Amino acid sequence: MSLPRCRFAFLMLALVALMAGCSERTLETPVTLKGDIFGTFYQVEIADPITASRRDELEEGILDELERVDASMSTYRDDAELVAFDHAPLDEWQTLSAPLIEVLSIARQVGEASGGAFDVTVGGLVNLWSFGPEARPREVPEDDLIEARLAEVGMETLELDAPQRRARRLKDVFVDLSGVAKGYATDRVAAYLAEQGIDDVLVNLGGELKVAGHRDGEAEPWRIGVEIPRDGRPQAKYVLPLEGGSVATSGDYRNYFEADGKRYSHTIDPRTGRPIEHRLASVTMVDVSNTRADAWATAMSVLGEDEGMKLAVEHDLAVLMLVRNVAGDGWISQASPAFAARFGHHKLAEMGIEIVDETAVGVAGEAP
Repeated sequence: MSLPRCRFAFLMLALVALMAGCSERTLETPVTLKGDIFGTFYQVEIADPITASRRDELEEGILDELERVDASMSTYRDDAELVAFDHAPLDEWQTLSAPLIEVLSIARQVGEASGGAFDVTVGGLVNLWSFGPEARPREVPEDDLIEARLAEVGMETLELDAPQRRARRLKDVFVDLSGVAKGYATDRVAAYLAEQGIDDVLVNLGGELKVAGHRDGEAEPWRIGVEIPRDGRPQAKYVLPLEGGSVATSGDYRNYFEADGKRYSHTIDPRTGRPIEHRLASVTMVDVSNTRADAWATAMSVLGEDEGMKLAVEHDLAVLMLVRNVAGDGWISQASPAFAARFGHHKLAEMGIEIVDETAVGVAGEAP
């Protein structure tokens, strides 16, 4: 073959390859990516038009983000950064990663604002009650053991120096971020997808959700279900439209154990050292930050319906609570004023959701 013909054949092959690459089929939307992580699941719905190869790239990036959070904040991995911190010598400053310092700082803020209802130093008690990595038998601990571990709990035992990215433990506390790390991971996945130019997406990490844009890429908002707080197959009690922001839910109806006919929730009150025992079944909070929403939802699950709603009003938090009836055969649904402002008073009334009167619950420094 002559040289000109060789050049022509080469150019044709290159053109065919280029056309093949350009003609990769766009997938039908929404594109779903899902799998298992952190002992739960992740599910990402992308409404942007993407190809199969782009989908695979994004999924790899999502898994990288989740792996980084797990390697930093897990209490179940011997090689995790948090585990190393929990075993570091007392009173010695430890340099930590920026994500870990950020989450510890948010935890402190929510802990202080909630009067200690949210406290990441509660890990020793969580382990004692069989809900942590120690995997103790599922039995009720002795009172003296509870009191001993309760004496070690308190955010004052954990000193942070955020500007220098360092922290130290002043007592032998076990820092446990299970009440906030999943929210942070949800934020990180959403941020990664935004950096990749994905405008319309829903991120669901074990029930913690964050959305951007619309479910059809144009005008239809994402639809967020709020579960009925009961055992068995999940079922949505309410469906809320959401075009941006995040939703975190904390409840006592999934993770628990029973002993001598009594049910013990996985939510431990850091102030008493014991599982919660009030009628508040679940708390759903809407916020820009899922990290913050996750921490606050946990705090309110500890506080209960009265104290929790009072703080929601005081801090202008968008909160929906499902409270068990005294008879135990149903739920009362209560929304904070900020929640009603977001979704509409009329719409919530149609759903049968009671909107709390802020003058009735009072705020700090005022008579209720």
